[in-house]
Amino acid sequence: MFKKSFLTGTVALMIVSFIASSWAAELLPVKLPPPNLNSGKSLMQSLQARKSSRDFSAKKLPVEVLSNLLWAANGINRPDSGRRTAPSAVNWQEIDIYVATTDGLYLYNAKEHILKPVIKQDIRELTGKQPFVKEAPVNLIYVADYSRMGGASAEEKNYYSAEDTGFIAQNVYLYCASEGLATVIRGSIDKDALAKAMPLRDNQKIVLSQTVGYPK
Repeated sequence: MFKKSFLTGTVALMIVSFIASSWAAELLPVKLPPPNLNSGKSLMQSLQARKSSRDFSAKKLPVEVLSNLLWAANGINRPDSGRRTAPSAVNWQEIDIYVATTDGLYLYNAKEHILKPVIKQDIRELTGKQPFVKEAPVNLIYVADYSRMGGASAEEKNYYSAEDTGFIAQNVYLYCASEGLATVIRGSIDKDALAKAMPLRDNQKIVLSQTVGYPK
């Protein structure tokens, strides 16, 4: 009985692993073009235009816009040191940006400036409890990887990862204001369901999500 149950569990695990790897294998990496550093409004004009919006067009964002958006959010602006456009405590760089689109879920790799495939599944609906999240073309999911935060206490990990996410989210707000895009930061998420769908490790924690798209 034990041997049969063990074999059944092993087969089930192999099937799940195979399906997960197949999803990612079918979703190809997206090589992002270099960010255009000469586009958009001035900083002061962007601050004047900065706002939250909950009305989004379903129109997809071109890869050039995704490139600029993600670089502005938390890209590398000092290649010699690997430092980012957003600060992080102790330079932990613990916040990962996952990108949920109609095609599937990607992970932004700032060092290579590419979108790495995670799963070939549209999970936009799980990124928030508001109805517009499943229609907007892009939902950014900010995930803290606590394993990068050394010997910090649980309280410090929660505090600093929330703080660092705020810096990234504001970069996104300013980029969107500069380019006439709509965006809103969101905390109303079923984090357990989303983490399971992504899927995340135990030491990875969802902090917030941010929707981006063209105004409706």
